[in-house]
Amino acid sequence: MDKYIYDESNGLWYELQGDYYIPCLISPTEKEHKPISLWGQRHKRYLQEHKRAVYITFLTSGKLNCYLTDIDEQATEMIFRLVEQMADKEGVTEQLKVEKPMLWVGRMNEIQTRAREIVYADIIYKQKYNI
Repeated sequence: MDKYIYDESNGLWYELQGDYYIPCLISPTEKEHKPISLWGQRHKRYLQEHKRAVYITFLTSGKLNCYLTDIDEQATEMIFRLVEQMADKEGVTEQLKVEKPMLWVGRMNEIQTRAREIVYADIIYKQKYNI
């Protein structure tokens, strides 16, 4: 048996899975697959576990990948901006990095942790959905 067959009556391709042919259905927007990194993956997991209906709606409408890419970009920009602003405000500079590297590392780790918590609260776990 062929792995794929084409049905001219309805214009669909079918893929052999086990003993059955299953239609190959791909939404046109899903074809444009952009990579989703850390923040998009975390928001996706949150939607799957806590906002199942929203997740299914995005998935079936073909907008999930674009939505998660947008969330990922927003979160990445926000975390870089917050770390830079907090470091400036608290006096964590390149001068400190040269003079006391271990102090600089400790303070930067604290700043990054606080920035991540803000991103979690404002973007990952609290979002308005425009489906």
